Amino acid sequence: MRSKDYRRVLVGCALNAIAMGVVAPRVAGADGDLQHGRWVDAPGAVLSQRQRVEPVNRALEERLVDLLPRLMREVGLDMWLVINREYAEDPVYLTLVPEPVFAARRTTMLVFHDRGEEEGIERLTVSRYPLGELYDAVWEGGDLDEQWVRLAEVIAERNPRRIGINVSRHWPVADGLTASLRDRLQESLGRDLAERLVSAEGLAVRWLETRSSLEQESYPHIVALARGVISEAFSNRVITPGVTTAEDVAWYIRQRFADLDLPAWFMPDVDIQRLGTDCEEGSSFCGDTDLVIQRGDILHTDVGVCYLRLCTDTQEMGYVLRQGEEEAPAELRRALEDGNRWQDLLTDEFQEGRSGNETLAAAQAAAEQAGIRLSLYSHPIGFFGHAPGPTIGMWDNQGPTPIRGDWKLHADTAYAIEGNNMVQLSEWNDQWVQIKLEQSAFFDGRKVHYLAGRQTDWHLVH
Repeated sequence: MRSKDYRRVLVGCALNAIAMGVVAPRVAGADGDLQHGRWVDAPGAVLSQRQRVEPVNRALEERLVDLLPRLMREVGLDMWLVINREYAEDPVYLTLVPEPVFAARRTTMLVFHDRGEEEGIERLTVSRYPLGELYDAVWEGGDLDEQWVRLAEVIAERNPRRIGINVSRHWPVADGLTASLRDRLQESLGRDLAERLVSAEGLAVRWLETRSSLEQESYPHIVALARGVISEAFSNRVITPGVTTAEDVAWYIRQRFADLDLPAWFMPDVDIQRLGTDCEEGSSFCGDTDLVIQRGDILHTDVGVCYLRLCTDTQEMGYVLRQGEEEAPAELRRALEDGNRWQDLLTDEFQEGRSGNETLAAAQAAAEQAGIRLSLYSHPIGFFGHAPGPTIGMWDNQGPTPIRGDWKLHADTAYAIEGNNMVQLSEWNDQWVQIKLEQSAFFDGRKVHYLAGRQTDWHLVH
């Protein structure tokens, strides 16, 4: 498939209204700028399992051909080994192999060897089962001992200076090589080659956090799918005040994602804030999950799904209108505006090369100056909902986060812009309420773009 045709299929997660006769998400925006608020009133087109194979594998090919060489040279590795066994997969493994795949087979060994700028990365598999055209098989099968002997031969023939393996004290996604496999690898290589083994944590994190050009094209549609389901859930299509519970709405969201064949990576959360419920000024989170929804309630949800190997993480707010109301009270509208304001203050501080901790401190200082009572806990997204990369605050630690918070921001990375602001409502006898927001965004190295817009208006239940 030509690149131009492929892009039509991939964005045809959104453009398939033409290519496949299905309807794309209905998205409204003031001027089309992804930085502005957007209203997504329903989920759009979702490819079948069979149709997903082609776009996923083309995106993988782009990553292996264009992205991996740059990243291996960035971290100074001549070779990268990814070795795992069936049902004990390295977290990185499933991001490196083509669909359809569900697990490693027996012991699966991937070898990436940098042959230089002109020849590029050699991609090899020393495994009993082939992995298709993206990898050259260099072993025809045999027993496990023969497999390890062949791996050692492949490495010795190429004589790399620095061999990266996935071991890490601080990054779980970069710690996929089990202790027994590491022992066997060292035994098989012998002393000279074993002494060249180094941690590949830098490469693993950079591989997982960096979004390719094709992923950048498909991500907005994926995020819009999640936002569309929230819009359905926070409406009278699902909620009947006085009857529907918060748990009912949470399970509606879970089932809706299942019906769309979109795996949820955590159970959706729906909570309620109302006059008279406990919410103290210093509360980490406010809201009850075991209530029947009533008029005048403030609703909040937190959802996350994965599609075409990319994951979303989204939080939005809803309000249940009282009789005679046509919109949310003015105080709540101003509170949501403050939520959008802290999002702007945070994303304005995104600078390539700045650490997550530095970004957090700068955003906190700006929010304090603006008079916004703020808690920030933003994080990268990608192949995982809580992906590796720079941590920008944690809900239980509003100060520096060692190691992960020290990681620097890079271009072509995606984030959940997540946090909450607290306000007192005079209509609620000065009770505190939280506006909890989270929207998926992309950082191009200069500016942050919301992938499918962001919530700037309350979801209203009539």
